[in-house]
Amino acid sequence: MMTISQTSTPPPDLAQRSIAAIWHPCTQMQRAATVPPLAMMHGEGPWLFDDAGHRYFDATSSWWVNLFGHADARINAALKDQLDRLPHVMLAGCTHVPAVELAERLSALTDGVLGHCFFASDGASAVEIALKMSFHYWRNRGRDTKREFICLRQGYHGETLGALAVTDVAVFRDAYDPLLMRSHQVMSPDARQAARGESATDVARRAAGELQVLLEVRHEHIAAIILEPLVQGAAGMAMHEPAYLRAVRTLCDRFEVHLIADEIAVGCGRTGTFFAFEQAALPGESRIWPDLICLSKGISGGYLPLSLVLSRDSIYEAFLDDDVARGFLHSHSYTGNALACRAALAVLDRFEQDDVLRHNRQRAAVLTAALAPLQADARIEHVRQLGMIWAFDVRERFAGQRFAERFHLAGRERELLIRPIGRTVYLMPPYLLDDALSQWLAQRVLATLDEVLNQSSTDADSPPEPPTA
Repeated sequence: MMTISQTSTPPPDLAQRSIAAIWHPCTQMQRAATVPPLAMMHGEGPWLFDDAGHRYFDATSSWWVNLFGHADARINAALKDQLDRLPHVMLAGCTHVPAVELAERLSALTDGVLGHCFFASDGASAVEIALKMSFHYWRNRGRDTKREFICLRQGYHGETLGALAVTDVAVFRDAYDPLLMRSHQVMSPDARQAARGESATDVARRAAGELQVLLEVRHEHIAAIILEPLVQGAAGMAMHEPAYLRAVRTLCDRFEVHLIADEIAVGCGRTGTFFAFEQAALPGESRIWPDLICLSKGISGGYLPLSLVLSRDSIYEAFLDDDVARGFLHSHSYTGNALACRAALAVLDRFEQDDVLRHNRQRAAVLTAALAPLQADARIEHVRQLGMIWAFDVRERFAGQRFAERFHLAGRERELLIRPIGRTVYLMPPYLLDDALSQWLAQRVLATLDEVLNQSSTDADSPPEPPTA
């Protein structure tokens, strides 16, 4: 059988072969014949090219991971260099330059408040690690009763069992609910919940108040609260005010509860600062930080699986003991993979060398202006933007059945690779927009929206669609 490494010609019927051979993620495979996977052959910058030569703008950065485009020359060069030096070595009993340098540089980005980087492979694994660290910390400190966790309604933290236990997205969680530990859910600060006359800050205060009531009763049993700073991604890019983060930090200090920031989707500049949590501090004040940060997705630029957890010194020190059982023994064979860490270093180099955050502010302003017609569209509500994330919701009465699927397919016809979450259309593009491309992207999104909303609904008896990211 001819393999792809032997020819640049695409294998025949690759999409159908994929359906027969692969269980695709976040996909109801019953629908795969209707919505076949695109057979991608190569990528260049923000574009992906399929086996028929059609191009697609990667409007969601391939699940929020691709920061600087596909086949980026500088990241490619770093990986090629590392490949000839050291592709991988176990991190138990060994170390290597990329892992050490990456840990040092990430700690410096937190003003040295967090460090002792613990590496993993994916976001859910990082969440598992943070939850285990918090629980084990309290156990090592002789406070065994602190073993419960708090999460936010609508929050999403991954699909392994520990991560699902602190996730509140029914389509992912409900089937496995009997297997999960019990967690406390508190109000999301999602600004879309504002009542008449209420501001986004008011919503944040209400949410913090509900958390305070719970902590007053259960703080002796609570190990940690986990949250997505500023944007709850799988909830449909639900955005909230930084005031909520300040309030939670204060409450966690008062009641001796760890604060875990899941920066998996919102880190690496997506919200306008490298870490979203940086925006918690008031202007002119020193930055405040969580106790644990989970980071993944964009940190390796969309090249290799990598996640990590940064912790405060006080947490790390609680595991130092002659007793091996008091150590943190979590591991996997590819922990701190040298190639993945080298990709992450190349990503950090891009931030420093290209002044990415400043340029992103300019990029964001242009695309936001180009999407301005959405503000006056009666079919749309909650138009919002933060950093390099844009979102709007289609009003339920206009969406029709299988809105996300229909929008995705219509987007393909306009060279867009885009996957709405329920009735929420969002953009999270690579950091490569210029003025012309921003105008093009906005025009294609608006045209796709008009086509989909002008279509007749699909069969009214069709079951509701699950959210897709």
